[in-house]
Amino acid sequence: MNRLSTLPSARDQARRTLLLIGAPASARLIVDVHGALFDGDLSTAALAALLRDEERGFAEDVPAAYRICPALLPDLTAARGLLTLSTWPLTGRVAAPAADELAAVVRIAEFIAMRETAGQAAAALLRKLAEGVPGGPEAYAVQNPATLADAARTALAGVAVTPLPEETVRRWSGLEPRQQLFGALGLPHQRGRR
Repeated sequence: MNRLSTLPSARDQARRTLLLIGAPASARLIVDVHGALFDGDLSTAALAALLRDEERGFAEDVPAAYRICPALLPDLTAARGLLTLSTWPLTGRVAAPAADELAAVVRIAEFIAMRETAGQAAAALLRKLAEGVPGGPEAYAVQNPATLADAARTALAGVAVTPLPEETVRRWSGLEPRQQLFGALGLPHQRGRR
């Protein structure tokens, strides 16, 4: 028997969720947001397999509209556990955890606020996200996603985000396409001689 699925692929589900989040995000957050707001069967195992497949299947001469790839650390190595989209600019792919988490809460809460009805899964997601926002649990206690978005926006305004040094941007430009997507190779740690 031949089964046809009308669900988007894990890759498409991850892309849609990352577009909503708008910042480097953990696999757990991507799965939680997707499960609360979209149809599909996205799991952390599927995301791990997808990321592995994206890197293994990368061929410079085969164009792709987008790829799911790891976020980058300021030294341009891959940030373990954080995912981004290849189409984002470098500044959007370099992880800034405090700012990224607050920006994600703003976008997710605003998305839920625009919906006519929010289900129990969306409400549970907002409660969980509110815990990471200063004043968030109190703001969300009124059960209004817009107040949580405002609290996260206020907290985000107080987070200092250091712009990427020009040297980092120059170094990134000189990396091979694979390294631009999946991170530069880090230097191995060496034990000191005694």
